[in-house]
Amino acid sequence: MTTLLLSLLLALAQAALPGPVPGPPPGARPLPAPLTVARWWDPPPTPYAAGHRGVDLSAPVGAELRAVGPGRVHYAGQVAGRGVLSLTLPNGLRTTYEPVRPLVAEGEQVMAGQVVAVLAEGSHCPAPCLHWGLLSGETYLNPLTLVPRPTPRLLPAASPGTLGPAGD
Repeated sequence: MTTLLLSLLLALAQAALPGPVPGPPPGARPLPAPLTVARWWDPPPTPYAAGHRGVDLSAPVGAELRAVGPGRVHYAGQVAGRGVLSLTLPNGLRTTYEPVRPLVAEGEQVMAGQVVAVLAEGSHCPAPCLHWGLLSGETYLNPLTLVPRPTPRLLPAASPGTLGPAGD
């Protein structure tokens, strides 16, 4: 029963995320799997309203951050005293990472999975975290739509009337 319930909850959580972002298929994760979300994307109802225009992913200071797709470094530097890295993907989407120490320079081409920054101190979360954002023009999108999703698989029941090898 537990296995079936967990599978159902995973399917429902994935269905609740917006559909895939147009453009190239998802590439790499910004951090190694599994991603731990400290704060979810919460888009504001209007452009200047309160909300959370990205996701916060828990990670230790010094963690290597990777490009989620091939692209070009749009910006690498300081904004309001915090390190910021922004990458433009081939489909025109722009993804941002902060607080970071960029390892690449503005204008540089990057590949999916390439280490592009190191997580720095200065997080707005109680514990260190990466604030990861995604923009299409002036519209904020859920960056988790770029993360490759696992392929669900069904396991056979051990015998009629059971739900799994241990009957769970």
